[in-house]
Amino acid sequence: MAVMRSMVLEKPGTPLVMREQSVPQPGAGDVLVEIEACGVCRTDLHVVDGELPQGKLPIVPGHEIVGRVVAVGAGVKTPLGERVGIPWLGYTCGQCEYCRTERENLCDAPLFTGYTRDGGYATHVVADARFCFALPENADAATLAPLLCAGLIGWRSYRMAGEGKTLGLYGFGAAAHILAQVAVWQGRKVFAFTRDGDVAAQDFARSLGAAWAGNSTEPPPEPLDAAIIFAPVGALVPMALKVVKKGGSVVCGGIHMSDVPGFAYSLLWEERRIVSVANLTREDAREFLAVAPRAGVHTAVTRYPLARANEALDDLRGGRLTGAAVLCP
Repeated sequence: MAVMRSMVLEKPGTPLVMREQSVPQPGAGDVLVEIEACGVCRTDLHVVDGELPQGKLPIVPGHEIVGRVVAVGAGVKTPLGERVGIPWLGYTCGQCEYCRTERENLCDAPLFTGYTRDGGYATHVVADARFCFALPENADAATLAPLLCAGLIGWRSYRMAGEGKTLGLYGFGAAAHILAQVAVWQGRKVFAFTRDGDVAAQDFARSLGAAWAGNSTEPPPEPLDAAIIFAPVGALVPMALKVVKKGGSVVCGGIHMSDVPGFAYSLLWEERRIVSVANLTREDAREFLAVAPRAGVHTAVTRYPLARANEALDDLRGGRLTGAAVLCP
């Protein structure tokens, strides 16, 4: 009997543990995917550290999955051997008011990969075939993995930020380094905000075309049409409002953020707005996966074997990464 390995979270706030079990069989509508790579996302960190409402336990984290279909369930037409990507949104009900109005990212009864259904910190995973996306055959799996969340959530945040020419990105990690490339390709001026004194991240941002890079506590050299906050730091919201033009937007791109401190109404006045981004839709995925190669997006990744998943999470937690961490089983 075939055996799979996975890194399992048994209790929030504790290290993942390696487990072995029989490879599961896909049910109706599902595919079984043999995993080539899985990105390590900040949302995984929130799951592991217990910062989100409790999902499934034990759980295999991971939702930036690249792999190949090795078995299919009843009713699935995906060819065996096809390379697919599996993102955070793993299932929607199709019946609630949000699903019926093309807002499946707000579904009332969703399942999330690596949170309420097992994810990609493993050698195999079962996924709903409807929420898998074909990926290029000739690309390196590890460099594709961050596109499945950092890219997709970044893209949804980007579209919600509007079409202004000056864009601020707070927290220059996995999502921002992808999004900066798209924005520069589209002719926008990017301003990158990092942790105070993070010269390496600032240099990295400039190497990707950012017009300016500096500390999050600094004002940029000119006002912004919009800002996207990827860092989970609520104090950045009023900071961003201070440097956004009248009518501009501050988009909060994370699933979890520390509390936003009180601020003067004058920062919000003049039709500035604050908006959050929740999950993604399949249309977001189709759009972005078509845009990324046209924009020449390349991802900077640090690779880890599956058994070192805890180390990858700790490096992300400690801000020791440039770009994204990726597990390669």
